[in-house]
Amino acid sequence: MAEPTENQRRLDELFEWLETAPEGYRIEIVEGAVFLTPQRDVHWQTIRRILRALEDRYGMDVHVTSDVRVDFPGQENGLCPDVAKFTAGAKEDGEGRWRHQDIEFLAEVISRGTAANDYGPKKTIYAEAGIPVYMIADPYIGRCRVFTHPQDGEYRIDTTLAYGLPIDLTKTIVDLTISTEGFPREAP
Repeated sequence: MAEPTENQRRLDELFEWLETAPEGYRIEIVEGAVFLTPQRDVHWQTIRRILRALEDRYGMDVHVTSDVRVDFPGQENGLCPDVAKFTAGAKEDGEGRWRHQDIEFLAEVISRGTAANDYGPKKTIYAEAGIPVYMIADPYIGRCRVFTHPQDGEYRIDTTLAYGLPIDLTKTIVDLTISTEGFPREAP
């Protein structure tokens, strides 16, 4: 087992310190900045629908996490994606964490206070990590954006779909279609 890097040790210290955060808040560290976001019903209902689509396609044993820490390349990027689908053979590393190299699909549901992270630094972090499919669901504007084909630190394909239209990922590694018809909306 390899020794944790200085970056991993720093993230571990920050997350340990943050364990005292109030219940009902999601914690992430993006480029060294700490973000606490309250969990909302619309947020969870959207996540639930995405999880359901993955389970319908792959079965109940599909390896999917929600709000579980995954360390990504770069300085202090301990992210907790809303939905992360891992390869069938994924295993935890020596520290008991899932590896970003094993992620096939990520989804984030926009929260008002952290939307800039999902569209900005996190999109870049995910592209640099080579995550094949990154989806953002935005209940404030009723649209999803899907990013695919990461290359040289950016996604080469960016598709925007209004809620109600299916997200066709059949030509990607995840090979499924996600219905957005029931995605709930949040008041602007």
